[in-house]
Amino acid sequence: MEQVNAVGRRKAAVARVIVKEGTGNIIINKRSLEVYFPSSILQYIVKQPLNTLGVAGNYDIHVNLDGGGYKGQAEALRLGIARALVKINPEDKSALRKEGFMTRDPRSVERKKPGQPKARKRFQFSKR
Repeated sequence: MEQVNAVGRRKAAVARVIVKEGTGNIIINKRSLEVYFPSSILQYIVKQPLNTLGVAGNYDIHVNLDGGGYKGQAEALRLGIARALVKINPEDKSALRKEGFMTRDPRSVERKKPGQPKARKRFQFSKR
């Protein structure tokens, strides 16, 4: 098997993922997973599709992560890994879909409107 490419997005974060056979190394922007995401919760989010299929030690994953915050980046990476695993083995799609890893979360920041301090907040109304 040669390498498989996939893209995952969430909010403003974009994860370009390259998956190839290996020993389970996850490299993000030339740093290891543990260095890039020190939080064990975010590491768990990233590894969820691999753990669901039980293939955590079978693939090396190289990632180019850009934009957004650390939570959005972790969830973008999770989607990218799930899409790459489905390209490798299409039969895994139903298991990943059942866990919700194949769905792109469409929620993002609403734009700021003119004449207002935020997207929905208004300046204080003064009658006089």
